[in-house]
This record gives sequence, structure tokens and C-alpha cells, in this order.
Amino acid sequence: MNGEPAWPVDKLNALRLGRRLVVEIPSSGPDRRAFVDVTPHRTGSDARAEAEGWVRSDAGRAFRLHHREYDGDRLDGFDHDVGEVLVRSAEAGDEAGLLAVLVAWGIGPGSFVHPWDSDDPR
Repeated sequence: MNGEPAWPVDKLNALRLGRRLVVEIPSSGPDRRAFVDVTPHRTGSDARAEAEGWVRSDAGRAFRLHHREYDGDRLDGFDHDVGEVLVRSAEAGDEAGLLAVLVAWGIGPGSFVHPWDSDDPR
């Protein structure tokens, strides 16, 4: 082991299948909530696979990362204006680049979950 953080196998497989992951992180204030999401880039090959009824795994995917904050009081209701603020974003050309961004942002890959297991409003 080289001491670098590693993705849990199930989460790495989800990313390779093109599925978005999210983590809640500390926010800028007590009335705010913050989330970082990783969204894999999709390609024409993904669209063709989907049209054929299957999901394509790709270990060479690129990724988009977004760190957003929201008004914490609005997340629990049905308000469509959740006070979203984009704090920062980044692109990663591959899995190594993705880990580098996460290390720079102080986020461990093991803390990510599927969106449906979070309060992320996206």
C-alpha cells in the first residue's frame, strides 16, 4: 500500500458505471449544509449501451466535481429555491486526478455515498 486514499470497491465500480456519488461536508455556517458530488462524464458509448439496455463500465472516465452549499432550513421542505451557492468546482481527467482533487479538498473517498443515501437536493 502506498499510503494514498483508495475508493471502496463498490463506490469505484459505481463511478466506472457512470453513477454520481455525493458526500456531505462541513458548511460555512450553522444554517448552511454543504455537499460535494462527483459526476462521471458520459460518452456516446454510454448512450449506445443504454439504448441497448445495458450499462458500460469505463475505468478511463473523466469526472466533474462540485462543492455546493444550501440553506439548511430549506432542504427539509418542498421549497424549490434551496439557496444554492456553488463554492468550487473541478474537472479530473481520470481516477488518479479525481483522487488528487479530493486530497486537495480534504475529502476521503471512503465517505462518499449514493445520492439516494444522502440529503443532497440534486
